[in-house]
Amino acid sequence: MKHKPRLPQGLLTTGSITLTVLVLFATLPGYASIYTVILLAAIFMYIVLTLSWSIFSGPTGYISLASAAFLGTGIYTSAIFGKMLPLPVVVGIGGLASFCLALLAGALTLRLKGIYFSMFTFGLVELIKHLMLWFEINLTGTRGRFVIVVDHITVYYVMLVLLALTILTAYAIRRSKFGLALQSIGEQEEAAAHTGVNVTLVKVSAFAISAFFVGATGAIMATRWTYIDPYIAFNYLFSFMPVLMAIFGGMGQLYGPIMGATVFAYLEEILITRFPYFYMLFFGIILIVSVLYLPNGLAGLIQGWQKRVWGARYVHP
Repeated sequence: MKHKPRLPQGLLTTGSITLTVLVLFATLPGYASIYTVILLAAIFMYIVLTLSWSIFSGPTGYISLASAAFLGTGIYTSAIFGKMLPLPVVVGIGGLASFCLALLAGALTLRLKGIYFSMFTFGLVELIKHLMLWFEINLTGTRGRFVIVVDHITVYYVMLVLLALTILTAYAIRRSKFGLALQSIGEQEEAAAHTGVNVTLVKVSAFAISAFFVGATGAIMATRWTYIDPYIAFNYLFSFMPVLMAIFGGMGQLYGPIMGATVFAYLEEILITRFPYFYMLFFGIILIVSVLYLPNGLAGLIQGWQKRVWGARYVHP
Protein backbone atom coordinates (compact mmCIF):
# COMPACT_ATOMS: atom_id res chain seq x y z
CA MET A 1 0.00 0.00 0.00
CA LYS A 2 1.33 3.40 -0.97
CA HIS A 3 1.36 6.08 1.68
CA LYS A 4 0.39 9.63 0.80
CA PRO A 5 3.18 12.14 1.33
CA ARG A 6 2.77 14.16 4.49
CA LEU A 7 3.68 17.78 4.94
CA PRO A 8 6.23 18.60 7.64
CA GLN A 9 4.65 19.27 11.02
CA GLY A 10 6.37 22.66 11.27
CA LEU A 11 4.91 23.75 7.95
CA LEU A 12 1.44 22.67 9.02
CA THR A 13 1.79 24.56 12.30
CA THR A 14 3.03 27.73 10.62
CA GLY A 15 0.27 27.62 8.02
CA SER A 16 -2.38 27.04 10.68
CA ILE A 17 -1.15 29.95 12.77
CA THR A 18 -0.99 32.27 9.76
CA LEU A 19 -4.49 31.30 8.62
CA THR A 20 -5.86 31.76 12.13
CA VAL A 21 -4.31 35.23 12.46
CA LEU A 22 -5.64 36.30 9.06
CA VAL A 23 -9.14 35.09 9.87
CA LEU A 24 -8.98 36.88 13.22
CA PHE A 25 -7.95 40.17 11.63
CA ALA A 26 -10.46 39.81 8.78
CA THR A 27 -13.38 39.32 11.17
CA LEU A 28 -12.20 41.68 13.92
CA PRO A 29 -14.12 44.83 12.80
CA GLY A 30 -17.35 42.89 13.29
CA TYR A 31 -16.95 42.73 17.07
CA ALA A 32 -14.11 45.07 18.09
CA SER A 33 -14.45 48.71 19.09
CA ILE A 34 -13.76 51.46 16.56
CA TYR A 35 -10.72 52.50 18.66
CA THR A 36 -9.23 49.02 18.23
CA VAL A 37 -9.81 49.13 14.48
CA ILE A 38 -8.12 52.55 14.18
CA LEU A 39 -5.19 51.43 16.36
CA LEU A 40 -4.65 48.25 14.36
CA ALA A 41 -4.71 50.18 11.08
CA ALA A 42 -1.93 52.41 12.46
CA ILE A 43 0.04 49.34 13.57
CA PHE A 44 -0.40 47.80 10.10
CA MET A 45 0.94 51.04 8.60
CA TYR A 46 4.12 50.91 10.69
CA ILE A 47 4.62 47.21 9.95
CA VAL A 48 4.42 47.89 6.20
CA LEU A 49 6.84 50.83 6.49
CA THR A 50 9.32 48.82 8.56
CA LEU A 51 9.10 45.62 6.53
CA SER A 52 9.38 47.57 3.27
CA TRP A 53 12.47 49.33 4.60
CA SER A 54 14.01 46.00 5.61
CA ILE A 55 13.40 44.48 2.15
CA PHE A 56 16.12 46.74 0.77
CA SER A 57 18.20 47.98 3.71
CA GLY A 58 18.24 44.72 5.68
CA PRO A 59 20.26 42.51 3.31
CA THR A 60 22.26 45.27 1.57
CA GLY A 61 23.28 47.34 4.59
CA TYR A 62 22.34 50.57 2.78
CA ILE A 63 20.57 52.70 5.40
CA SER A 64 17.80 54.49 3.52
CA LEU A 65 16.11 57.52 5.08
CA ALA A 66 13.79 58.09 2.12
CA SER A 67 10.67 56.45 3.58
CA ALA A 68 9.06 59.83 4.29
CA ALA A 69 9.57 60.86 0.65
CA PHE A 70 7.74 57.77 -0.62
CA LEU A 71 5.00 57.99 2.01
CA GLY A 72 4.47 61.68 1.25
CA THR A 73 4.28 60.97 -2.47
CA GLY A 74 1.47 58.50 -1.79
CA ILE A 75 -0.27 60.99 0.50
CA TYR A 76 -0.24 63.74 -2.12
CA THR A 77 -1.40 61.26 -4.76
CA SER A 78 -4.46 60.61 -2.62
CA ALA A 79 -5.04 64.34 -2.10
CA ILE A 80 -4.84 65.07 -5.84
CA PHE A 81 -6.73 62.10 -7.31
CA GLY A 82 -8.91 61.01 -4.39
CA LYS A 83 -12.00 62.89 -5.57
CA MET A 84 -11.66 61.82 -9.20
CA LEU A 85 -10.80 58.11 -9.11
CA PRO A 86 -11.92 54.99 -7.19
CA LEU A 87 -9.99 54.28 -4.00
CA PRO A 88 -8.21 51.09 -5.24
CA VAL A 89 -6.96 53.00 -8.28
CA VAL A 90 -5.71 55.87 -6.10
CA VAL A 91 -3.85 53.43 -3.84
CA GLY A 92 -2.28 51.78 -6.88
CA ILE A 93 -1.25 55.14 -8.36
CA GLY A 94 0.29 56.13 -5.02
CA GLY A 95 2.37 52.97 -5.03
CA LEU A 96 3.41 53.41 -8.67
CA ALA A 97 4.35 57.08 -8.15
CA SER A 98 6.63 56.12 -5.27
CA PHE A 99 7.98 53.19 -7.31
CA CYS A 100 8.95 55.55 -10.14
CA LEU A 101 10.46 58.07 -7.73
CA ALA A 102 12.57 55.31 -6.16
CA LEU A 103 13.67 54.10 -9.60
CA LEU A 104 14.87 57.59 -10.51
CA ALA A 105 16.49 58.29 -7.14
CA GLY A 106 18.05 54.84 -6.96
CA ALA A 107 19.50 55.01 -10.45
CA LEU A 108 21.14 58.33 -9.56
CA THR A 109 22.36 57.58 -6.04
CA LEU A 110 22.81 53.86 -5.38
CA ARG A 111 26.41 54.15 -6.48
CA LEU A 112 26.90 56.11 -3.25
CA LYS A 113 27.73 54.09 -0.15
CA GLY A 114 27.59 54.39 3.60
CA ILE A 115 26.81 57.73 5.17
CA TYR A 116 26.72 59.46 1.77
CA PHE A 117 23.75 57.36 0.66
CA SER A 118 21.92 57.99 3.95
CA MET A 119 22.54 61.73 3.71
CA PHE A 120 21.25 61.86 0.14
CA THR A 121 18.07 59.92 0.92
CA PHE A 122 17.30 62.21 3.84
CA GLY A 123 18.04 65.20 1.63
CA LEU A 124 15.58 63.80 -0.90
CA VAL A 125 12.82 64.07 1.71
CA GLU A 126 13.64 67.74 2.38
CA LEU A 127 13.97 68.51 -1.33
CA ILE A 128 10.55 67.10 -2.23
CA LYS A 129 8.96 68.70 0.84
CA HIS A 130 10.14 72.19 -0.11
CA LEU A 131 9.35 71.66 -3.79
CA MET A 132 5.76 70.80 -2.85
CA LEU A 133 5.64 73.78 -0.48
CA TRP A 134 6.79 76.10 -3.28
CA PHE A 135 4.29 74.53 -5.66
CA GLU A 136 1.40 74.93 -3.20
CA ILE A 137 2.16 78.54 -2.31
CA ASN A 138 3.08 79.86 -5.76
CA LEU A 139 0.84 77.88 -8.08
CA THR A 140 -2.22 76.91 -6.04
CA GLY A 141 -2.18 79.77 -3.53
CA THR A 142 -2.51 77.44 -0.53
CA ARG A 143 -0.22 75.54 1.82
CA GLY A 144 -2.17 72.30 1.88
CA ARG A 145 -5.09 70.26 0.61
CA PHE A 146 -8.17 68.56 1.95
CA VAL A 147 -8.27 64.80 1.44
CA ILE A 148 -11.42 62.82 0.77
CA VAL A 149 -12.48 61.00 3.94
CA VAL A 150 -12.91 57.21 3.91
CA ASP A 151 -14.53 55.26 6.74
CA HIS A 152 -12.23 53.54 9.23
CA ILE A 153 -13.36 50.03 8.30
CA THR A 154 -12.35 50.52 4.66
CA VAL A 155 -8.96 51.93 5.70
CA TYR A 156 -8.48 48.93 7.99
CA TYR A 157 -9.19 46.35 5.28
CA VAL A 158 -7.03 48.10 2.67
CA MET A 159 -4.15 48.23 5.15
CA LEU A 160 -4.69 44.55 5.98
CA VAL A 161 -4.41 43.67 2.27
CA LEU A 162 -1.27 45.80 1.90
CA LEU A 163 0.19 44.15 5.00
CA ALA A 164 -0.43 40.66 3.59
CA LEU A 165 1.08 41.62 0.21
CA THR A 166 4.15 43.15 1.87
CA ILE A 167 4.75 40.06 3.99
CA LEU A 168 4.35 37.75 0.97
CA THR A 169 6.72 39.91 -1.10
CA ALA A 170 9.34 40.05 1.65
CA TYR A 171 9.11 36.28 2.14
CA ALA A 172 9.34 35.58 -1.60
CA ILE A 173 12.39 37.84 -1.96
CA ARG A 174 14.16 36.18 0.98
CA ARG A 175 13.62 32.73 -0.60
CA SER A 176 14.64 33.72 -4.13
CA LYS A 177 17.86 34.16 -6.09
CA PHE A 178 17.09 37.87 -6.08
CA GLY A 179 17.26 37.80 -2.27
CA LEU A 180 20.56 35.91 -2.39
CA ALA A 181 21.92 38.60 -4.71
CA LEU A 182 20.87 41.28 -2.22
CA GLN A 183 22.60 39.40 0.60
CA SER A 184 25.76 39.01 -1.45
CA ILE A 185 25.78 42.77 -2.06
CA GLY A 186 25.54 43.38 1.67
CA GLU A 187 28.34 40.93 2.47
CA GLN A 188 30.80 41.97 -0.26
CA GLU A 189 29.52 44.14 -3.08
CA GLU A 190 32.68 43.96 -5.20
CA ALA A 191 32.76 40.17 -5.00
CA ALA A 192 29.07 40.00 -5.95
CA ALA A 193 29.75 42.11 -9.05
CA HIS A 194 32.66 39.85 -10.04
CA THR A 195 30.46 36.74 -9.77
CA GLY A 196 28.01 38.13 -12.34
CA VAL A 197 25.44 39.96 -10.17
CA ASN A 198 24.16 43.14 -11.82
CA VAL A 199 24.65 45.10 -8.63
CA THR A 200 23.06 48.36 -9.75
CA LEU A 201 19.98 46.68 -11.25
CA VAL A 202 19.41 44.52 -8.16
CA LYS A 203 19.76 47.44 -5.76
CA VAL A 204 17.53 49.78 -7.77
CA SER A 205 14.87 47.06 -8.22
CA ALA A 206 14.74 46.26 -4.49
CA PHE A 207 14.67 49.97 -3.62
CA ALA A 208 11.72 50.55 -5.98
CA ILE A 209 9.80 47.47 -4.81
CA SER A 210 10.07 48.56 -1.19
CA ALA A 211 8.93 52.09 -2.13
CA PHE A 212 5.78 50.79 -3.84
CA PHE A 213 4.24 49.53 -0.60
CA VAL A 214 5.21 52.70 1.28
CA GLY A 215 3.54 54.89 -1.36
CA ALA A 216 0.39 52.76 -1.40
CA THR A 217 0.24 53.00 2.39
CA GLY A 218 0.51 56.78 2.21
CA ALA A 219 -2.35 56.93 -0.30
CA ILE A 220 -4.79 55.08 1.97
CA MET A 221 -3.64 56.51 5.32
CA ALA A 222 -4.00 60.08 3.98
CA THR A 223 -7.77 59.59 4.10
CA ARG A 224 -7.55 59.48 7.90
CA TRP A 225 -5.94 62.90 8.22
CA THR A 226 -8.56 64.95 6.32
CA TYR A 227 -6.10 67.82 5.70
CA ILE A 228 -2.46 67.53 4.66
CA ASP A 229 0.37 69.90 3.80
CA PRO A 230 4.04 69.26 2.92
CA TYR A 231 5.11 69.28 6.56
CA ILE A 232 2.53 66.64 7.45
CA ALA A 233 3.04 64.49 4.36
CA PHE A 234 6.86 64.54 4.40
CA ASN A 235 7.36 64.36 8.15
CA TYR A 236 10.97 63.24 8.73
CA LEU A 237 9.86 60.99 11.60
CA PHE A 238 8.47 58.59 8.99
CA SER A 239 12.05 58.17 7.76
CA PHE A 240 13.56 57.42 11.16
CA MET A 241 10.80 55.36 12.76
CA PRO A 242 11.11 52.36 10.36
CA VAL A 243 14.87 52.25 11.02
CA LEU A 244 14.31 52.35 14.78
CA MET A 245 11.59 49.69 14.63
CA ALA A 246 13.67 47.38 12.43
CA ILE A 247 16.71 47.66 14.72
CA PHE A 248 14.58 47.00 17.79
CA GLY A 249 12.87 43.98 16.21
CA GLY A 250 15.96 42.60 14.48
CA MET A 251 16.46 42.09 10.76
CA GLY A 252 17.82 38.55 10.83
CA GLN A 253 14.34 37.03 10.61
CA LEU A 254 11.22 38.08 8.74
CA TYR A 255 9.24 38.41 11.96
CA GLY A 256 11.82 40.76 13.51
CA PRO A 257 10.66 43.99 11.81
CA ILE A 258 7.04 42.94 12.33
CA MET A 259 7.60 42.55 16.07
CA GLY A 260 9.56 45.78 16.34
CA ALA A 261 6.93 47.78 14.47
CA THR A 262 4.07 46.28 16.49
CA VAL A 263 5.68 47.02 19.86
CA PHE A 264 6.76 50.53 18.92
CA ALA A 265 3.45 51.48 17.29
CA TYR A 266 1.59 50.44 20.43
CA LEU A 267 4.12 52.25 22.63
CA GLU A 268 3.73 55.39 20.53
CA GLU A 269 -0.03 55.35 21.07
CA ILE A 270 0.39 55.02 24.84
CA LEU A 271 3.24 57.51 25.20
CA ILE A 272 1.69 60.20 22.99
CA THR A 273 -1.49 59.96 25.04
CA ARG A 274 0.22 60.09 28.44
CA PHE A 275 3.49 61.92 27.73
CA PRO A 276 2.95 64.01 24.57
CA TYR A 277 6.08 66.12 25.08
CA PHE A 278 8.48 63.38 26.10
CA TYR A 279 7.59 60.33 24.02
CA MET A 280 10.53 60.79 21.63
CA LEU A 281 12.86 60.79 24.64
CA PHE A 282 11.56 57.33 25.56
CA PHE A 283 12.11 56.15 21.99
CA GLY A 284 15.69 57.43 22.10
CA ILE A 285 16.37 55.57 25.34
CA ILE A 286 14.91 52.35 23.92
CA LEU A 287 17.08 52.71 20.81
CA ILE A 288 20.26 53.15 22.88
CA VAL A 289 19.41 50.16 25.07
CA SER A 290 18.62 48.05 21.98
CA VAL A 291 21.93 48.88 20.30
CA LEU A 292 23.93 48.20 23.48
CA TYR A 293 22.20 45.10 24.82
CA LEU A 294 20.13 43.73 21.91
CA PRO A 295 22.42 43.98 18.85
CA ASN A 296 20.25 41.44 17.00
CA GLY A 297 16.95 42.86 18.28
CA LEU A 298 14.01 40.94 19.69
CA ALA A 299 14.39 38.28 16.99
CA GLY A 300 17.96 37.58 18.14
CA LEU A 301 16.78 37.37 21.74
CA ILE A 302 14.12 34.82 20.79
CA GLN A 303 16.60 32.78 18.75
CA GLY A 304 19.05 32.72 21.66
CA TRP A 305 16.30 31.55 24.00
CA GLN A 306 15.26 28.82 21.54
CA LYS A 307 18.84 27.57 21.26
CA ARG A 308 19.18 27.37 25.03
CA VAL A 309 15.87 25.52 25.38
CA TRP A 310 16.58 23.02 22.59
CA GLY A 311 20.16 22.62 23.77
CA ALA A 312 18.95 21.76 27.25
CA ARG A 313 16.47 19.24 25.85
CA TYR A 314 19.19 17.63 23.75
CA VAL A 315 21.55 17.28 26.72
CA HIS A 316 18.80 16.25 29.15
CA PRO A 317 16.06 14.44 27.20
